[in-house]
Amino acid sequence: MQFLRTAFWVVIAVGLAFFCMANYVPVTVRLWGDIVMETKLPVLLIGAFLLGALPFWIMARATRWRLKRRLDSTQKALVVATAAAAPPPPASPLPDAPALGGLPDPLAPNTSTTGPA
Repeated sequence: MQFLRTAFWVVIAVGLAFFCMANYVPVTVRLWGDIVMETKLPVLLIGAFLLGALPFWIMARATRWRLKRRLDSTQKALVVATAAAAPPPPASPLPDAPALGGLPDPLAPNTSTTGPA
């Protein structure tokens, strides 16, 4: 997927470079009153594009920031809720309680002293 993203930006950059080379002509822009600005056409178009894209970029960043804060808040609330609702750990059996309902534990070591001497 990273390759496709890189290829897309390379195609855009090459297209922009060809556009700039073909249209590198001076343009006179009247700003307001008697203020006149002389610039090249690609600089004017790229500047206008970036100026128009700026509000949408700011809005996207703000939305992303807001959603990230909401997600973090929800995750913290989930951790608190699961910690409060978690059942207590099961109690361990008493060490002197017989295992298997009164039957001797077959895996326990033999501690009887009634063997051959």
